[in-house]
Amino acid sequence: MNPYLKAGVSIILLSCAVYAGGKPNVVLIVCDDLNDYMTGIPRQSGHPQAITPNMDRLATSGVAFRRAYSNNPVCAPSRSSFLTGIYGHTSGNLFWSKWFQNPVLKNSRSLMDHFKQNGYFVVGSGKMMHHGKPDEWSEFKHKADYGPMAYDGENRMAHPSVPKPFWNIGSVDGSWGALEDIPYAGEGKAGSGWIYGDWNKTRPYNPETDLTPDERNAAWAAEKIRTLSRKNNDQPFFLGVGFIRPHTPLHVSQKYYDMYPLDELELPEIKPGDADDTHYRNLFDPKQKGLHYYRTLVESYGGDEERAVKVFTQAYLACVTAVDECIGQVVDAIDNSPFKDNTIIVVTADHGWQMGQKDYLFKNSPWEESTRVPFVVRAPGVAKAGQVAEHPVSLIDLYPTLVDLCGLPKETRKNAQGASLDGYSVRPFLENPKAGKWNGPEGALSMIYVGDAKKSYSKEEKNDMANQHWSYRTERWRYIHYSDGTEELYDHENDPREWTNLENSPEHAAVKKMLNKQMFDLIGPMKKFPVDGGNPAAGSKPASKWDWFGTLDRDKDGKVTEAEWLQWSSHSAQKKGRKYSGKKARQEFKRHDANNDGLITRAELDASIK
Repeated sequence: MNPYLKAGVSIILLSCAVYAGGKPNVVLIVCDDLNDYMTGIPRQSGHPQAITPNMDRLATSGVAFRRAYSNNPVCAPSRSSFLTGIYGHTSGNLFWSKWFQNPVLKNSRSLMDHFKQNGYFVVGSGKMMHHGKPDEWSEFKHKADYGPMAYDGENRMAHPSVPKPFWNIGSVDGSWGALEDIPYAGEGKAGSGWIYGDWNKTRPYNPETDLTPDERNAAWAAEKIRTLSRKNNDQPFFLGVGFIRPHTPLHVSQKYYDMYPLDELELPEIKPGDADDTHYRNLFDPKQKGLHYYRTLVESYGGDEERAVKVFTQAYLACVTAVDECIGQVVDAIDNSPFKDNTIIVVTADHGWQMGQKDYLFKNSPWEESTRVPFVVRAPGVAKAGQVAEHPVSLIDLYPTLVDLCGLPKETRKNAQGASLDGYSVRPFLENPKAGKWNGPEGALSMIYVGDAKKSYSKEEKNDMANQHWSYRTERWRYIHYSDGTEELYDHENDPREWTNLENSPEHAAVKKMLNKQMFDLIGPMKKFPVDGGNPAAGSKPASKWDWFGTLDRDKDGKVTEAEWLQWSSHSAQKKGRKYSGKKARQEFKRHDANNDGLITRAELDASIK
């Protein structure tokens, strides 16, 4: 046989043998707020003490992407984008609007629905979409659950061990602590301690007997894999598992905290004054979360920045290791099943987390720590085991990659009102991680939603897509273009931690111009959308702000009675999983009733909440 023909036949036979049992199965594991704190990928940043043996082990059996980025580094818009394969600026689903109400996205198939429509058994649990829609799945088990949360017998609270004023931030972002440290124990409040469950339905949590929500989802997924392995059918499956940690509140077992002794913990590399040459903090109110959280954390430790960041980093790393253990449980279930050689496994996160760099403690920033995510793909017979891909990719590329690897149709629109996939398959980097060429762009695009935060904008400017914050990351450069036209430029070859903004450097003017063009070519023509990042329907008006007074005033007579207030308070407490207190509700009513006439007018309510 001709040697070239023989080689070609061998390649064809090999590719057929990879998934001899039919289409490959898919396991998609998505973590929340997980930055690049895993040790299995050689990297230029991250935390060197992160204990992540299971993610590391997965990386040795697949391809790890050193430069993978979130397109919208905050929960809801990130997930709405990468699980539909459509950029937020394509659909107009820019921020917190429900993706399934968006005119473009509701006419496009989600990743789960596309697999379901093409013969897969699609099953999931945990936090996948931020706004869940169970009918996208063949079967969906547990809703997103941020617990365990500290409960004082009446309300969700931050753990009492958290110092003030950081404690005042509240039960989610303002709380950390080991589960063995029972909150509000012995204070005489019935039902105090830990609770968990979704926002509408909660129950007590006992660390000695109950699994955390992440542990429950891991156990469920492992058992589902075993159940599927016992079934005698050839239907491929798509399994989605959404883990909450290391999203706040940072509550995990003491054993994970013990892995990171404070006196041995290395701080993230933070340069004093690093925020001085940036623009982000100047464009936002000082109460913006990332800036406010960092300032409040340091204040809570008497101005001792090192101590403050160490305590928070310890809690974050403890949660990283806890979720790594959950990931390992799912991967082990695949590896100990008949599916091992016929299952694609992807581990990633919706966005990263800024750990005090540039005086910022949160997600939703345009810099490396907030936008960067782990992205590991194990595709048997395709991915080069143990390799690291250097070229930048982003989460928008996940959907087309799985479509490509599983041989599904590339058309994912339900009808002409939908949109085609925006990303590109990363298969070239799985087959050859050192490849510098693919069909995708040179860099990864991220967007920070601005909306109407800058009050000086005109109505037209607020609606202009150009007035968002944009961040563009190539292999060497990060270029940021803010809504007011200011810029930042960082050279990762010489400045991997983005300490020096080169925007005003004459010798880098040509680079900045080139990156600006690449970025805006990728964004495409500017579009007009409602101020809140809602739906781009023709002729649509900006979605109106929630009218609290209108909700309270049930009989629409222009005044809120105490009875109306109590009815709303009771319903609100039930919805939020809080214990209703009529006494406190009456006191709150009196606080808003400025003239003590037993009625609250709109003017009184507006004045009391300013």
